[in-house]
Amino acid sequence: MTRPPVPPFTLDTALQKVRLAEDGWNTRDPETVAQVYTPDSHWRNRAEFVDGRDAIIAFLRRKWTRELDYRLIKELWAFDGNRIAVRFAYECHDDSGNWFRSYGNENWEFDEEGLMRTRHASINDLPIREEDRKYHWPLGRRPDDHPGLSDLGF
Repeated sequence: MTRPPVPPFTLDTALQKVRLAEDGWNTRDPETVAQVYTPDSHWRNRAEFVDGRDAIIAFLRRKWTRELDYRLIKELWAFDGNRIAVRFAYECHDDSGNWFRSYGNENWEFDEEGLMRTRHASINDLPIREEDRKYHWPLGRRPDDHPGLSDLGF
């Protein structure tokens, strides 16, 4: 299965790949999201290591069960060949109504078919008040006219 755009990435295709990843994660659908990773994909997410699509699906189910009203923005940081680095921020709340903004960086490596085989994520969480939220679009894809991370001062 091929997932365009495929490496080697150009500026335009790297930007497209980042936006496709953001859009996918904003669906909060673990089965759909997992399809862009190789069957043997390897992740480091914070201190957790995840291997393979089944484990990715289980991880994402747990994540989006506790991270409610999740909204994410990703921004290209760097790219070269089959690798892309992004920075990101997302907002969500827990089942007690406590809001958080989580910031981080991800390093991605893709196979020749455009599937991600490696994902390393470093993430920090910041408690925020609900009135300090910056992501107010309806759940799902971020509107094209919504500011990105740099525009929001992150």
